[in-house]
Parts: sequence; structure tokens; C-alpha cells
Amino acid sequence: MTADRWALDPTAQPGGGVSPRPRILLVDDDETIREHLTGVLQRSGLEVEVAEHGAAALDAISRQLPDLVVLDVMMPIMDGREALRRIRAEHAALPVILLTQVGESFERAAALDEGADDYLNKPFDPQELMARIRAVLRRSGNGTGTLRASQRLIAGDLVLDRTARRVLLGGREKQLTPRALALLEFLMIHPDEVFDRDRLLQTVWGFDAVVTTRAVDHRVAEIRKTLGDDAGTPVWIETVPSLGYRFVHKVDRG
Repeated sequence: MTADRWALDPTAQPGGGVSPRPRILLVDDDETIREHLTGVLQRSGLEVEVAEHGAAALDAISRQLPDLVVLDVMMPIMDGREALRRIRAEHAALPVILLTQVGESFERAAALDEGADDYLNKPFDPQELMARIRAVLRRSGNGTGTLRASQRLIAGDLVLDRTARRVLLGGREKQLTPRALALLEFLMIHPDEVFDRDRLLQTVWGFDAVVTTRAVDHRVAEIRKTLGDDAGTPVWIETVPSLGYRFVHKVDRG
């Protein structure tokens, strides 16, 4: 797919001289949210189809495969977690962004483990959703959209075996604490994206964890020490001043 496919140009029109608009399937049981987000996404250059629960989403996907699914977790008839499992069984590479509730850390963590590409906590700024959509579509357009579904993540001579929970560097196993391994895994799934400490804390530690953002810095330091990475000239994890961290090496599926 070409780069302009994911540019999300608000002036792009179907049938014009540019690539078709990316198609988004928006799944939420709240009609007000569906109507509001549909307007926002369409004004941002996206084509939008809506569904009110997981079963309707699966029907829509069977009729025409979208470029990305925005999927609420808590819905009647079929919730987002079950819909995500079924989507992954049939379409491993289809990008999915989850919409979760702040207090539902268990549901969020379980759904991410089952293959979501990203998530947002309700309530959220629609422009933040647009930023997440752009990032996920960009990864998909670059051929890395299935990293979430991949069992092995490969960055040069660094290999993260997600099934065995092992990290290999140059063929030799490296020992990381479970939290550091989970942090490395998340950053490798989202290469070249900057995440602030709060986002990493929420995603890797969860909302129920009683820790500060310094915990993120400590685990990044652990990863760097274990992998022999220099913060000044990073091969793996870069510190972006005033913003956070990003994984800078190209990541391939294994």
C-alpha cells in the first residue's frame, strides 16, 4: 500500500485522483458516541461504517473487510473481547483499536493479550483517537500491522519470543524481569512511536498498580543494561526529551 493511502487527507474524495479513503468500522452500543465519532472521522478523511455490537461487527466484516476496526469492549449481545477473538481467528492482520473503561483493567489487559493493536480509555479526546488510527494505519501500510499477532518479534539480532517469554540477543538468552520484558514487548510491537511514561504505566502496569512513572524509567534502565544499549547512542530504546520513549530499530515478524 502506498504512503498516501494512510495520509488521511481531509480533501481526498472517493473516485478522485488519490487513493481511496481508509475504511473504518466503528463498533459501539452507544448511539450518541457512534454519531459523534462518525462525524469526526469522516471530516478527517475516513470512510466510516458503524455497528452496535460485536455480532453486527462480524457481519459487517464478512461483507467487506475494513482497513481498521474501532471496537468498544463493553457491549450487549457480543462484547468486544469475544468479537476480537473471532476477528483474530479469521483476520490475523486486521488492525483493531479497543475502547475501554478506565476501571476495567482486567478486561483491557485480557483483550490486548488477545490481539488488539492499541486501546483508548473512555472518555477520550476524538483527536487522540485520530492520532491512534493514523499510527496503526501507518504501521499496517508499512507491513508491520501484524506485529501484535506475531509470536516472535525480531529486530536485527534481538529476538523476543512471546510464547516462551524469552529474549535472545545474538543467539544468547538474556534475563529480564517480567515487567521489563512486557515493556520491551510493547515498545517492539509499536516501533518508532513515542509513548509517554503515563501511557506506558497504564498499558504495562495497569491502572490498579500503585507505582509512579519512575517505575518506567527503572525498567527501561534494566532493559538497556541487559541488552548493552547506550542511552546516548541507542540501538533499541531512545529517550525522547520531554516526551517519553520509543523503540528505534526496525522490527520484523518471526
